[in-house]
Amino acid sequence: MIEFLFDYTTLRMIWWILLGVLLIGFAVTDGFDMGVGTLLPFVAKTDIERRVAINTVGPVWEGNQVWFILGGGAIFAAWPALYALSFSGLYLAMFLVLFALILRPVGFKYRSKRDSRRWRNNWDWALFIGGAVPALIFGVAVGNVLQGVPFHFTDDLRPIYEGNLFGLLNPLAIFCGLVSLAMLVMHGAAWLAFKADGVVGERAAAIGPKAALLAAILFALGGVFIFLGWFGGYEVTGPIVWDGPSNPLRKIAAANAGAWLHNFQNMPLLWLVPLCGVLLPLVAAAGFRARKAGLTFFASQLSIVCIIATVGLAMFPVILPSSTNPSHSLTVFDASSSRATLRNMLFATVIFLPLILLYTAWVYRVLWGKVSEKDVHDADHAY
Repeated sequence: MIEFLFDYTTLRMIWWILLGVLLIGFAVTDGFDMGVGTLLPFVAKTDIERRVAINTVGPVWEGNQVWFILGGGAIFAAWPALYALSFSGLYLAMFLVLFALILRPVGFKYRSKRDSRRWRNNWDWALFIGGAVPALIFGVAVGNVLQGVPFHFTDDLRPIYEGNLFGLLNPLAIFCGLVSLAMLVMHGAAWLAFKADGVVGERAAAIGPKAALLAAILFALGGVFIFLGWFGGYEVTGPIVWDGPSNPLRKIAAANAGAWLHNFQNMPLLWLVPLCGVLLPLVAAAGFRARKAGLTFFASQLSIVCIIATVGLAMFPVILPSSTNPSHSLTVFDASSSRATLRNMLFATVIFLPLILLYTAWVYRVLWGKVSEKDVHDADHAY
């Protein structure tokens, strides 16, 4: 059993799953932070109302970003070729995301430093940008990945990226950005309905069903686009050597318009994942209208899990397809770190990931309960 666990193929599969877990963890936790920032101008009209919305995420947003750091670290250590291409080739898009994310801590910390309406309004719009822009750009990135990224390798495995920022902003990628934005607005509204007392929670509960319905419609429409072949698709056409050395030049792959459906066709049970990705936002919409805040937030979380998992399951074993030379695409079996690196990282993950989960659960348990205008007014430490 131990030998099987540390088999190179098994380690690669484990780290592919862990990468998905970390990305989903980031979307589920930091996703409602971004959703709250996006909704801030619409659910809160007065200064005290905006402070209520901000303080629902104020104690937890920094901890939620740990998942983003863990995801980036996992890509760097477990999938170095993926890190090199995505973080350097998509540098301008990443810069926009980081710029927007930097606005969040500055906005949180500086907003209440001056008792000036103009000052606070400016920082509120900074928080809006810090929520909406990353939510949109992350979806745009997924859309480009589904279509294929323009890169190839030289004979000495030096990656060459041939795209630009404007090429990333194509219609299908922007469509995926809208899916992501609607999904996280739904999630932010679910969080506010769950945590904010009074008019802020009520306004969020009124906006939430519209965002949830839009997320379900857009995600289902994305499935139609994939079925029609608009998003393209890539598959390995030659024999797969699962435990071979990490060299993306030693395989044969091709573009195939129906490739993103093959895994679902070969394993029909997998269709439950995208199906839940459509149905769960509708459950969340019903929860908003029924004022079942706990059910709504839970359904919102699960819908994010299913939507992101659908992308991973559709692409497997491809991680990053190449539109200029499909045979240079990165896959689970030819883009990972060495067996020793994956094994040693797994030891560290087994020790520290449960600690992170336990600490996170404890923090949310301590901070349980709704945030009201009275709580914000009476607390000296509130934002």
